[in-house]
Amino acid sequence: MTNIQYIHNHTQIAVKSIENTVQLLNEDCTIPFIARYRKDQTGNLDEVQIEQIAKLNKQFDEIVKRKESILKSIEEQNALSPDLKSKIENSFDLQELEDLYLPYKKRKKTRADVAREKGLEPLAKIIMAQKNDDLDYLASKYLNDNVANEEEALQGARDIIAEWINENIFIRKTLRRTFQKKAIVETKVVKTKKEEEEAQKFSQYFDWNENLAKAPSHRLLAMLRAENEGIIKLKITLLDEDKDELLRFMDKNLIKNEGDSAYHIEKAIDDSYKRLLEPAISNEALQEAKTKADIKAIDVFSENLRQLLLAPPLGEKRILAIDPGYRTGCKVVCLDEKGDLLYNETIYPHAPQNETAMAMKKIKSMVNAYNIEAISIGNGTASRETEFFIKKIAFDKPVQVFVVSEAGASVYSASKIAREEFGNYDVTVRGAVSIGRRLSDPLAELVKIDPKSIGVGQYQHDVDQSKLKEELDNTVIRCVNSVGININTASKSLLSYVSGIGEKMAENIVNFRTENGAFQDRNQLKKVPRLGEKAFQQAAAFIRIKEGKNPLDNSAVHPESYKKVEKMAKDLGISLTDLVANKDQIAKITPEKYIDETIGILGIKDILKELEKPGLDPRKAAKVFEFDPNVRTINDVRAGTILPGIVNNITAFGCFVDIGIKESGLVHISQLKEGYVSDVNEVVKMHQHVQVKVVEVDEARKRIQLTMVI
Repeated sequence: MTNIQYIHNHTQIAVKSIENTVQLLNEDCTIPFIARYRKDQTGNLDEVQIEQIAKLNKQFDEIVKRKESILKSIEEQNALSPDLKSKIENSFDLQELEDLYLPYKKRKKTRADVAREKGLEPLAKIIMAQKNDDLDYLASKYLNDNVANEEEALQGARDIIAEWINENIFIRKTLRRTFQKKAIVETKVVKTKKEEEEAQKFSQYFDWNENLAKAPSHRLLAMLRAENEGIIKLKITLLDEDKDELLRFMDKNLIKNEGDSAYHIEKAIDDSYKRLLEPAISNEALQEAKTKADIKAIDVFSENLRQLLLAPPLGEKRILAIDPGYRTGCKVVCLDEKGDLLYNETIYPHAPQNETAMAMKKIKSMVNAYNIEAISIGNGTASRETEFFIKKIAFDKPVQVFVVSEAGASVYSASKIAREEFGNYDVTVRGAVSIGRRLSDPLAELVKIDPKSIGVGQYQHDVDQSKLKEELDNTVIRCVNSVGININTASKSLLSYVSGIGEKMAENIVNFRTENGAFQDRNQLKKVPRLGEKAFQQAAAFIRIKEGKNPLDNSAVHPESYKKVEKMAKDLGISLTDLVANKDQIAKITPEKYIDETIGILGIKDILKELEKPGLDPRKAAKVFEFDPNVRTINDVRAGTILPGIVNNITAFGCFVDIGIKESGLVHISQLKEGYVSDVNEVVKMHQHVQVKVVEVDEARKRIQLTMVI
């Protein structure tokens, strides 16, 4: 089997599309570049499909390497028969490969190994042949200095048979299928932990059992966390009737007739199941379920992150940002249109200082002095009080007031990136700057923070961390390249996610920009040290140059297609400038006329679509949101009340809604809308403005249950 066949078997994507995609990946083309600028070669595959091909191609290579390793190991043991070699070479299932390798794998000495050393393997073979029932007499022939009596000889033979049964591929596959369908996950509380306060959040799992295959990802991850914290004991098992059915199946397939041999084989079957097979297969089943739960949790986290990164930006405005607080005051910063710090101050409008009048005077003065157009308030401690305080100020001009998520702002403020940007300011000022910048452009600011620190999703610390990082990095890359970046204002962090750039090249671009001034056209990228033709090809179309020499430099049209667009303009008898964003003229173009060996109909249509709205930001504009002014703490929340809110987290079991207080309320998946909901993201999105009804308030546990109204 080839890698192309392997990928096709797992995806059903057209073979030609897979071949071309793999070739492009082998040529070091990035996924965003392939998805956007090689549509004709891939058959219009999207980024998710291309990522799938890339992962399966890597998986195929790993299987090939594992097969080579297994073959080499067995060959070194002089145990590689032609039949075994053929089975290994023809298998592309990792589990099957490991089953084939199991008898030859290096391991600690087993009971079967000890029995072999005592010379009991011939006896085990005689028993398995089931042709002689006078086993006590036969066993007596195997007595020696290490085997004291017939029962010890027969026990050793049974140990060897139990190991053979454990290594039987057919039996292992049958058990595996049974566990995959019927395994039960059972939990019991550790008695000494039952009354501890920390254990109460897991009280649901103090005495719990359910079908493992049907356990939702969030529930399984919660159980595993409780086990890791020593609160519960967890095991994977089968119902008694399912165990009995498996044992009968093994008896039927291994025992040919009644007699002494049958008795010993049956005992070996029971031993093999309890001591070897059940522990191994149950662990496999749990790991497989954990892997699936990880994938689900990572998908939820990734989608939440995508929505956060693509949240509506306010744009290039002068912003006054506030990091609210009580005793330590509110940190205030003024930022210009590019997000550069103009001024910082600390005000004390709340208790214990209560310098409200002075704080109002300072805010109003800053708004006027720095021509502030919008105010961004972090949603942490004292957020609502600060919002009410700001809205009482009579400004001389309209000023929009926004409350933004400050998740991760403290992580940014203490980071190396923040120290490089604001080395002369303390962490509180840096945090306030981040709160202001994420209103202006959430994507540009949030890429500076480890995605795990943004705090959206479920059980992100319990899933496979390498897979989580890989998926979140891919999500950031997709978002950055779908929006495009202004190369003359983008930070090093933002630039590093651009297709073909990376961290070191991003630093080179920033240094080049500092030394030579703003980029005037995309071709200047080629002058950046160590940025070669390949990197230019991958990156050029994802950067934007506003008011540059060429109007196409502020679009997603790739430089390799500039001559094609210039020919379109020439054929229409107009200038390139007059063609860009001119829908009437673009409508006159016949796409088929410009197809050649370098670009097909999909590529041409994509160019025409981009020419209509060059450089258009796919994100919507930020909107001001008003919480209910009568709700400031959980004590103000009443069952039956309908409140406005903002979706601030999405999980597999529902969504959390910010209703303007410290505690977010939960809308369970069953309360999102009438009828069955399989995916929360089908109903709501991150930062969506919604109306919710309060179902229940538990002030002691700080929990609010909601149902969706709109």
